[in-house]
Amino acid sequence: MLDYDEEARRYDASRGGEPRARAAADAVERLLPQGPGVVLDIACGTGIVTERLRGPGRTVVGVDRSPGMLGLAGRRMPGGVVRGDATGLPFAAASVDAVVIVWLLHLLPDPEPVLAEAARVLRPGGVLITTVDKNDAYFTEDSDIARITAELRHRYAPQVSDRSARVFAAAADLGLEPTSRTEFPGIGQGRSPRSWREAIDAELISWCTHASPDQVADVRRRLAALPDQDVARPDPQYRLVALTVKA
Repeated sequence: MLDYDEEARRYDASRGGEPRARAAADAVERLLPQGPGVVLDIACGTGIVTERLRGPGRTVVGVDRSPGMLGLAGRRMPGGVVRGDATGLPFAAASVDAVVIVWLLHLLPDPEPVLAEAARVLRPGGVLITTVDKNDAYFTEDSDIARITAELRHRYAPQVSDRSARVFAAAADLGLEPTSRTEFPGIGQGRSPRSWREAIDAELISWCTHASPDQVADVRRRLAALPDQDVARPDPQYRLVALTVKA
């Protein structure tokens, strides 16, 4: 896992900056309860999304365990950030109206402790909003790259912890039921055939690290044969789901 204290200063620029943050916040807003309430943003990072969730009558608090990230978030939201771990939140039971978890579950070996802690702090009727299926985001829209990589992705995709089926099953055990969903684009993050080959060569693509060398070589060859080697294909489409505490 990244050293997020070290990564903090370049984090936003390397992940789509303001345009992607705006798209993410707009999508979260579509799923948030309207009106006054308390919203907790777990793993808020630099606060670039969190600050956009504030509104009249709504209290928004960002939580992160990285001092480096919180230092930047605190500049955006003075007095609105707290240091804490997602598996042990410094909040009372049934004390918040919504919990937001963006780009965290996919990093964890086990999402259940984080989901359980989110359920603990939610009030009856409260809403948990989280990203799911992050590994699928680049392939939501059809493209030549999606078609070339489909076989390896489907055969060797790891059992990631943010897989929606796993999240929904764990949520059901906690008394949370899915109520709505939406998507948002990773603006400016589409990859070209050349950048996919470079990522494969750097062993950054999980479904390639599990495939045989011959299979990987075949995919690389087919990617190299595509036209427009430096033209980015469609931006990834990230999925957000809302899960509501059963009253």
